[in-house]
Amino acid sequence: MQEQLTQSHKFKLWKKTLIENGLDIQDIREVFTRYRYNGEALFSLVELDATTPEGDKIPPICFIKGEVVSVLVCLIDKDSGEKYLLLVRQRRICTGGYTYEMVAGMVDRDDDPLEVAIREVQEETGVSVTAEQVHPLNRDRLYASTGTSDEGLYFFYCELEMDKEEIAAYDAQERGAEYEHERIVTHLVPFQEAKQLMVNTNSLLNIFLYEEAVAKNY
Repeated sequence: MQEQLTQSHKFKLWKKTLIENGLDIQDIREVFTRYRYNGEALFSLVELDATTPEGDKIPPICFIKGEVVSVLVCLIDKDSGEKYLLLVRQRRICTGGYTYEMVAGMVDRDDDPLEVAIREVQEETGVSVTAEQVHPLNRDRLYASTGTSDEGLYFFYCELEMDKEEIAAYDAQERGAEYEHERIVTHLVPFQEAKQLMVNTNSLLNIFLYEEAVAKNY
């Protein structure tokens, strides 16, 4: 059974944030909603009729996606110290071609972002991590496209030391949930080469925040 968009966690969070920031909402019209296999609202396009505290009409179209986690998975050769990023490769609708990205997943209902991060690393790469191994890079949500979407991101990273052979075993693994129509393949790449593969700004920001955090620890 499909849930009503207005009863979904992500819709309630978005509307609550609008009200907290002083918007006077006259109407919200659901244009289109895509549902998950279990009937939950996955994302939605809505048209908003609302007035700002300054008396202006705010641009009306919003793509509701909700909260998302992005996780940088760094595998470190325990003998040489060389760093590798474990990325996921999949086709994306922005171009139809392959993109190379960090592990990512959506925060549904009242899930804790850290728990989602741990679960997504396991599901998308096969790497098992604990809460102590996954570190947050931002406290408050960061927004990917403030003019058109509510997508708010939590960034994380984990560093795991392994033998070189163990690291290599995680490359080119077919992952993803078939019931979610995910066709994901893991891609292992030396850290400094990863940026050249990426067109996804969220993944590039994840690298920037990670490098900043690591620099502070030295």
